[in-house]
Amino acid sequence: MATDPDRLEAVRRFSRAYTKHLGLLSGGLLGGSWSLSEVRTIDELAQASPEGTTGSAVASALDLDPGYVSRLLRRLERAGITETVRSATDRRKMIVRLSPRGMDALDELHAASRTRVAEFLGHVDPADHGELIESMTTIERILEHGDATPRIRYRGHRPGDMGWIVQRHAELYYASHGWDDSFEAMVAGICARFLDRYDPSCERSWVAEVDGRRSGAVALVRRSKRVGQLRLLFVEPRARGLGIGARLVSECVGQARHFGYRCLILFTVAGLDSARRLYEAEGFRMTSEEPGRAWGKDHMAQTWELTL
Repeated sequence: MATDPDRLEAVRRFSRAYTKHLGLLSGGLLGGSWSLSEVRTIDELAQASPEGTTGSAVASALDLDPGYVSRLLRRLERAGITETVRSATDRRKMIVRLSPRGMDALDELHAASRTRVAEFLGHVDPADHGELIESMTTIERILEHGDATPRIRYRGHRPGDMGWIVQRHAELYYASHGWDDSFEAMVAGICARFLDRYDPSCERSWVAEVDGRRSGAVALVRRSKRVGQLRLLFVEPRARGLGIGARLVSECVGQARHFGYRCLILFTVAGLDSARRLYEAEGFRMTSEEPGRAWGKDHMAQTWELTL
């Protein structure tokens, strides 16, 4: 299938910029005399088992020609970086591994790499670091053909998260339900009050990240000494189906119990079926429903409660 010429040029442009900024075309990588292939080979040997590995395994892992890798390994052995020995488990097999000198060289390469990356990031506005890393992670995931299991983690809020929560609520619910900017104003008010009054002794927030990218959130806020409230739950469309929504609700319920709340409540509207199933799975039950109008639409406003 033919590829759009503009896309081809965009990839070529990125490749040129990437190799330039990381210094991959310099004569001696990382300030030394190592070529890119040599550095990759040394690093691959470091990832192998303590016994070592075979040249063919290195070639396969790096997707390089076996003959080229064989010559490269001979050069590294002459330089004292690698050593070839007979396998302790299969005397018919010869294996290659890093020598003590090679391990020292590896440490030097890693130190030089960290210095180079620090210099690279030093030329990038710190405010853009998060977006840069998220973009790198996205590229890595896509180029792995989506086969890798997504890396999911949950953390508390930090600067910038509440602004993101407001923005995504407004965008997602406008797209799916046509809710107007009064909904955005309401969510902004909730987030502002949460930050202004946040009490870690009885409140929590969770931000879900998938491959380093913010993908969902929820918050537990104090309504009274005995009652907590689940707020701000949402999951990005691209991250749905990974169990994130269920985990966020479960974390909120578990923390409410830990804080000693007797009841957990939430307010929502009819029609948000995916969220309703999450609430029901945790034992929430709808206690009231009445018609109303908000955010430019008519709704059936609902209250749900969970006895803890």
